[in-house]
Amino acid sequence: MAVTFPRGWRAGSAACGIKAFTAGASAIPSGQKDDLAVVFSDRPCDAAGVFTTNKVKSATIVIDQLHLRQNRVQAVVINSGNANACTGAQGYKDALQMAKLTADRLDLDPPQVVVSSTGVIGRYLPMDAVKTGIAAACASLTEAGGEGAAKAIMTTDTVPKQSTGVVQIGGVEVRVGGMCKGSGMIHPNMATMLAYVTSDAAVEPGFLSQIVKRVADGSFNQVTVDGDSSTNDSFLVLANGAAGNPPVAAGTPEAEALEAALLAVARDLARQIARDGEGATRLITVGVSGGASSEEARMAARAVASSSLVKTAIHGGDPNWGRIVCALGYSGAELAIDRLELSIAGLTVFSRGAGQPVDLDAVRAAFEQPEILIHAELGLGEGSAEAWGCDLSEEYVRINADYTT
Repeated sequence: MAVTFPRGWRAGSAACGIKAFTAGASAIPSGQKDDLAVVFSDRPCDAAGVFTTNKVKSATIVIDQLHLRQNRVQAVVINSGNANACTGAQGYKDALQMAKLTADRLDLDPPQVVVSSTGVIGRYLPMDAVKTGIAAACASLTEAGGEGAAKAIMTTDTVPKQSTGVVQIGGVEVRVGGMCKGSGMIHPNMATMLAYVTSDAAVEPGFLSQIVKRVADGSFNQVTVDGDSSTNDSFLVLANGAAGNPPVAAGTPEAEALEAALLAVARDLARQIARDGEGATRLITVGVSGGASSEEARMAARAVASSSLVKTAIHGGDPNWGRIVCALGYSGAELAIDRLELSIAGLTVFSRGAGQPVDLDAVRAAFEQPEILIHAELGLGEGSAEAWGCDLSEEYVRINADYTT
């Protein structure tokens, strides 16, 4: 129930055949999976978001940025199978209509609804089907609906992605829940991913807008699958105050505790995206310490996790650690090669400017594990970071060669 784990949250989902209609079908195929979800809070939320840096944006991104300015959000409506991107004026009309249709069903104002879409770019939304789906999803809202919502937003994902956490704030148990989708077209500075983290925390108005970018930088902006950043990437954090704790103010210990809880859920979701990368067989975790700054460490970790040469070497079980050193060198992070130390699964392969005697069969065996741990010590400062990626396989090519067919 993840996204509905916090108090005061409900969700519903429905099958309306969006993918089939987008491809030109005239009826919903039998056995159609849910492809539309609504997540609803019983009270207005403090809300904030981080969106794609791609200059080509879905209509939903523009609408959401406008709606978030009023900071009265109470519902999210999400469809999969169609990105509503590169759809001109009609795309904006359709995104606005999705908000209005949801608002009408939930007795809200349209700006209290944010809208997300994911799927094929350049196709118009089948709005008759969407209208039916919104009605059905709103009618099925329940506290147990989080699982169905997480499944409804999937595209090429193989599993739903959910996470929960609990933190004590002012002597009150505060809950955090989240769901996301993402498997391909994943790269830092947002990725083809939709992510939603909800909470029942009471916070001062505007609090979440002060921390959402930091949470994104420590989680979703550190995950990469294939180097492509989508037109639809959205990460939303919403808190409805239902826990009844004293409102959290910025710059307090309570603020630090809540931010840490939100970050923990977001990091868990980000790792799940990397683990479920299209065609992936292995999760790659890259840790960097000793960076000149945290940002430099993040740059270095992302470069390794996103390197196609590293990803293919790991997929093939090739103990070619030189590709990792190479990626660190072009990452843009400050680097002194005589201070760099590199290890794979705890095996030191590079130190003091040169390769070290190591059992390459042991490195090869490490590359064959479900999760590969790579660590780089830069020796320049206190900055540290992690990034997550996956191997690059033949199956990734097949999935994306056939995406619209």
